[in-house]
Amino acid sequence: MQKRNCIISLILILVLGIQTNLSANTTQFYQTIRGKIIDTESKQSLIGANVVILNSNPFIGTASDINGNFRLDKVPVGRINLQITCLGYEPKIITNIEVGSAKEVILNIELIESVTKIGEIKVYPKTAKHETLNKMAVVSGQAFTVEETSRYAGAINDPARMVSGYAGVTGDAEGTNEIIVRGNSPKGIQWRLEGIEIPNPNHFADEGTTGGAISALNSFMLCKSDFYSGAFTAEYGNAYSGIFDIKLRSGNNAKHENSFALSSVGVDFSLEGPIHKNYSGSYLINYRYSSLGLLDKLGIMSFDGVPKYQDGSFKIVLPSQKTGTFTFWGLLGKSSIDAVEKTDDESLKLGEYQLNSNLGIIGLSNLLPVGKKSYLKNTIAWSANKIQNKSKLLGDNNSMFVAVNENYQKSYLKYVSTFNTKLNAKHSLKIGLVYTNLSYNVKNINDLKNSGISTVSLNSDGSSQLFQSFVSWKYRITSNLSVISGVHSTYFQLNKDYSIEPRLGMKFQFLPNQSISLGIGMHSKIESISTYFVQLTDAKNNIYTPNSDLKMSKARHYVLGYNNQLGRNLHLKIEAYYQDLYNLAVENNPNSRIVLQDLNSGLAKYDFVNKGRGKNYGLELTLERFFHNNFYYLLTGSLYEAKFTALDGVERNSRYNGKFAANILIGKEFKTSSKGQNTLGLNGKISFRGGQYYTPVDLKKSQDAGETIYTDNSSFSKRGDNIFILNASVNYKINHKKTQHEFKLEIQNASNHKAKIMERYNEATHLIEDADQLSLLPVLSYTLHF
Repeated sequence: MQKRNCIISLILILVLGIQTNLSANTTQFYQTIRGKIIDTESKQSLIGANVVILNSNPFIGTASDINGNFRLDKVPVGRINLQITCLGYEPKIITNIEVGSAKEVILNIELIESVTKIGEIKVYPKTAKHETLNKMAVVSGQAFTVEETSRYAGAINDPARMVSGYAGVTGDAEGTNEIIVRGNSPKGIQWRLEGIEIPNPNHFADEGTTGGAISALNSFMLCKSDFYSGAFTAEYGNAYSGIFDIKLRSGNNAKHENSFALSSVGVDFSLEGPIHKNYSGSYLINYRYSSLGLLDKLGIMSFDGVPKYQDGSFKIVLPSQKTGTFTFWGLLGKSSIDAVEKTDDESLKLGEYQLNSNLGIIGLSNLLPVGKKSYLKNTIAWSANKIQNKSKLLGDNNSMFVAVNENYQKSYLKYVSTFNTKLNAKHSLKIGLVYTNLSYNVKNINDLKNSGISTVSLNSDGSSQLFQSFVSWKYRITSNLSVISGVHSTYFQLNKDYSIEPRLGMKFQFLPNQSISLGIGMHSKIESISTYFVQLTDAKNNIYTPNSDLKMSKARHYVLGYNNQLGRNLHLKIEAYYQDLYNLAVENNPNSRIVLQDLNSGLAKYDFVNKGRGKNYGLELTLERFFHNNFYYLLTGSLYEAKFTALDGVERNSRYNGKFAANILIGKEFKTSSKGQNTLGLNGKISFRGGQYYTPVDLKKSQDAGETIYTDNSSFSKRGDNIFILNASVNYKINHKKTQHEFKLEIQNASNHKAKIMERYNEATHLIEDADQLSLLPVLSYTLHF
């Protein structure tokens, strides 16, 4: 009842905001669209490119100047379609650009040089909204925009939650943003920021995970980015499942602009603008603090288990005349939560749990043009994350005692150098070197039995180096046939392990609106650095490190795709895939079923050997109507299997073998003012997918040990319930002169379905509990751009 009243109150607040502004000033507002047009391969500026707003009346258009820059003034607020043409280049259309009254629209547009001779054939502009930014990728990839992360119901401005609607991708029903790609472990996901592999960029993250409760990447900071689900190009290494290739946008270098947002998730501020009036450099800064943490700190409301977090991110662009463009960027995050376990009547405290995590990523990049057809990019970055888990339990004397205190920290120093050259319209080459220094330390002190004597169960540290290199060659044989070949190599200094991974991609457009694509490649990934240095105790109480010689996990990917542009705004994609996983780390026990990839959090405290195998195969379908005439929908479906074989030689279902997944996303935008400047948006998402497998808990052994002990020889033998999720959102945008307001209500699991996902042992109550899917969760927000 309280939750229902909360939702009603939130809806009333939203409706009140809409009613108050329905009679807003109907004066026509205008904005500026500007940006730069460059060659997609060489990054060189394109002079004289025509930029036209389609169907504008009166006509609005311009041409790029000697530096590739363009500017369109007096553009009416609303949505527009932009067409870009340039002699010798394939024309391009960018659809449904949202023009608001508060902020200029800044676009960086890349055009592809045409391999067709002038006058030989008429080339029509491509909308190609689904195509990736990385033109070396031809299969299992999709670009996504900031608008999609805010528009899709249930995404909560989080790219990880947004892509869970894609074919072959499923989310975590318990509420974190961890994702499963084609039945693979989330451990196989790689996060990249500004071209650099980074640690898990989420709040409340645990070791061994790639997700968390809340993303530290604020959507205000992002620009169009790529997501890949398999058969990666040679540029991407140290991953076998999926890749988030996230880009930070540059701030406005001509005008100071600001944003303020208040929501049940957090309070944040964004600032951007030029560094100097006569200098083309810019800054972009964002800071956010959790709303519940702020209310608790101010004493306005008090909660048990308040999630407290804050994060900040920035990007500073510094162009120079002779040494290219320098970019200084970073992401910082801090989070903590104190949870309390009480009896059902809340009369007695049974336990206290504290989680603290810190994240830091700082990088410096330089993009240097080399001649007229090449560029060199160098990036150096440092990143670190630190996690502390502390548990207190109620002892026999009715006083709390420290049962577990664990501190974990790892850091990376990375250097990446890439050289890209366009030999001609048909041939382009990309070469790169990647160096990583990895280090970590962990210490676990516990007294699970309240003996009064603390035991150091784990105290280790270590470091090593990872070397990677790659070369990619794109050959556009004709305007309809492209072949991308390459090789990625990896060398792990710790145990002298190496991997040579050939990659091949092909795309053939056999009809103007239809194409087939093929992707084949080998992929590998080292385990978390902690796994190699984990300490175990033998029968004689001697400490040893069994995993120092552990090799990389590997996979061969095979993908066949079919694309059909059914209409200018309707796209069909079908992909079939097979992944052969080998060299998987499994417990060194002939009777064990434990596979490292199926352990979803915490330190992997086992003796592993590379004798496991697995296979993932499936069929995916995507039917997408791009946002047009204020309406869109996305239908996705996946049928798949994910199997593994441990040391006992028996093939079993992987933990993440959900077997099927289906999503329906739909949305409509309504104009609520005579000039079409205020809009009401309605969005929904329905997801239905198979449950994951889990291992039952052995209650007696768990009670004796004081911690969770799973049933012997029953790894992932039970399957959770099928998951049904209904997400809904409503938003209202109001444009005034130089300001824009947005009210938004988003509801996750609006039907409040409760499916059993797995079971856990509660160390405070000494009982087994069911873990259910995340219950109904409303998120209300207000955003002001000015």
